[in-house]
Amino acid sequence: MAKARQKNNGLMPYNWVNKSNALNEVRSNRMTISQIRLFTIYLSKINPKNLESREVTFKLDEYTKIMQFKQANTTRLIKTAEDLLGLTVKYWDKEAEQSDDGHKGFVVSQIFKRFRLFKNSDGEWLVTIDCHDDVVKLMFDLQKYYFKYQLWNALQLTSPNQQRMYEILKQYETAGEREVSVKDLREWLGLAPNEYSLWQNFKVRVLDASQEALANYSDIKFTWEVLSRKGRGGKISHIKFYIEKNENCSRQLTLGEYLKIQAEPEIEDEPTEFVRPEEIEYEKSPYILRIEMLMDACDREFSAEEITILWELTKERVPHIADDDLKCYHYMRRLFVEMNRLDKQSKIKHRFSYIKKLIGTE
Repeated sequence: MAKARQKNNGLMPYNWVNKSNALNEVRSNRMTISQIRLFTIYLSKINPKNLESREVTFKLDEYTKIMQFKQANTTRLIKTAEDLLGLTVKYWDKEAEQSDDGHKGFVVSQIFKRFRLFKNSDGEWLVTIDCHDDVVKLMFDLQKYYFKYQLWNALQLTSPNQQRMYEILKQYETAGEREVSVKDLREWLGLAPNEYSLWQNFKVRVLDASQEALANYSDIKFTWEVLSRKGRGGKISHIKFYIEKNENCSRQLTLGEYLKIQAEPEIEDEPTEFVRPEEIEYEKSPYILRIEMLMDACDREFSAEEITILWELTKERVPHIADDDLKCYHYMRRLFVEMNRLDKQSKIKHRFSYIKKLIGTE
């Protein structure tokens, strides 16, 4: 027990992540990259053979850096804690029977059940996180059907798609190949139906981007090919991955090194009267609404991060448009429609890069 507690309280340089195949293939709500990284570090700190290690402790500064806070105060900590406790996984209940009319047993559960911030007897602020009882069997007492990897593989991947792609393929590293349906792959990645719905966007933004990232920052690399389509010349339905060990990873970044290069969050003063997060939501809403509006202007083809880049370019090159949300929407819509028109004449390979070039050229 003492050993488990020591592991639980310290961030080891090369922690191992043990993950069951069942947990790896649940259909989960999409997490942010910070939430995925926190969950992965959580898995690296538990001892899957010791249930008593389920409550994991972080120093507060470690937690804020892992979550990439720019500012830190109690209100923000409560909001992110509520977001963490709102994360769920869903999986089929293998013990349940299927009914004659097609019903099949399933489980939807929170991932975490408790988040606690407190000051210990030494005056040090700590965060503890405990997993939900319903997911314990997916994380502990792993007898077979699980895989493992060193934590450094997850620390330099910069998007949820890259991190999930790594785990989806790492699970089959020994086999060397994996056939998947595009439908299953999208669900494992946590993609919404309108995200990268066009095959070319999915190929470039998910498959190609993940292929490059894993070759640079992980211990595996992969190639892939289209396996089958629905109908002659129809929609791609299945793809096959070929997985091999990567001997040329650029850098194995330890957790300690990762934390050192993260920016220290700015500590904000607390208000005299405590304010609930939902009561200060108006501070974020103009920005969120603007980004969502511009995403709609581009038919949701680009991510929020990409739209932010486009908006920043618009501010720089045509500031008189960027200052007006409605004008900015119509401007971005016009560029997007024009790009689609040109795409029909001559296929545009890198659409995000192309629309960036269009900004300010009219």
